[in-house]
Amino acid sequence: HRRVREAVVSTQSTGPNKLTVDEDELLHIQWTGSNTHNNGGNGGDGQTGDAGDGTGGTDRHNFLQMLRSDLNYPVPYENSTFWDMVESINYPNASPLDLAIEYATSGYYCGYKSYGRCAEGSHASDSNKAALNQQLNNAPASYFGHVLKFKSTGTCVYMCSRTNNFTNRS
Repeated sequence: HRRVREAVVSTQSTGPNKLTVDEDELLHIQWTGSNTHNNGGNGGDGQTGDAGDGTGGTDRHNFLQMLRSDLNYPVPYENSTFWDMVESINYPNASPLDLAIEYATSGYYCGYKSYGRCAEGSHASDSNKAALNQQLNNAPASYFGHVLKFKSTGTCVYMCSRTNNFTNRS
């Protein structure tokens, strides 16, 4: 039997979390956001008020690989290594590019092209789909993600782009 772990992707934490996953282990990366939170003013705990990004009262997340933990910007897909280290268990036809696009857009785009998960018109290669808002305002609040199997070992440093401006991270 394989162990399945849930990854807690916290975009509000004060420092990076470290998770060690062994080869052949399964990891489910998913998140829950909000379209209507009413957290009130800043309570000093990092959980109240708005972070200043995106539409007020909303929480959005995504998963982007960084080159190193001392940098605060993502690597382009072509330079990423994480997506070649994993494969989707629940959708084995999803390519590394499909996975990277889904996680980067919080599921707004269902991969680059159809691999059997989503309806036509929901992929990055579909010309009729509206562009993703830079602050992820038109992305789903929550994302089920994929159960990922690790094919090899390595290190992945990741970030969420919505909470990565000068008021929040630098």
